[in-house]
Amino acid sequence: MNDEESRLPPGQYVPRGRPVIHYGRVPQFRPATWDFRVFGDTESGETHRFTWPELEKLPRTSVLADFHCVTKFSIMGNEWRGFSPLEILALAPPAEGVSHVMIWAEYGYSANVRMTDFTAPGTLFVTELDDKPITPERGYPLRVVVPHLYAWKSVKWVRSIEYLSEDRRGFWEERGYHNVADPWREQRYSYQEEPGEGPP
Repeated sequence: MNDEESRLPPGQYVPRGRPVIHYGRVPQFRPATWDFRVFGDTESGETHRFTWPELEKLPRTSVLADFHCVTKFSIMGNEWRGFSPLEILALAPPAEGVSHVMIWAEYGYSANVRMTDFTAPGTLFVTELDDKPITPERGYPLRVVVPHLYAWKSVKWVRSIEYLSEDRRGFWEERGYHNVADPWREQRYSYQEEPGEGPP
């Protein structure tokens, strides 16, 4: 078994090229009016708003990680570059007791993740892939990448995050996908959920 094969979760395969899958049309980016919001159970009780120039000034870091789609293909060895969620948490702190984050995108798409997944070392707000700006169909100008979970949790075209003190299902989770989405446990569908893995 080579290194790439050893990094494949159960049921996954490596395709030719880099497939692109998304729900809905690709939005246009208008930097003059685009903003990013943090709301919900914030420490201050207020909504925080950031412009694109403000986000561009945040410290950048890189993560080399594989990317696993629930449709069973895996894209190996991606170099993602962007800023850590910890930067947002510092600028817009959550209230005590926040356990989950809902990541919101254009057109109302959403995905919920546990705070422990949101703050994991590999999670990133991404602006570049392999030393180039991410393309519109891959989420330009901003997407979240959570490489240790199935890829529908890696939301494209991110516009806001909502702090949650109680878990709530996102777009695909409401439509039968697993609430946690660990590819190594093949957590693809909600019927597989164990007690405690989904909202009450």
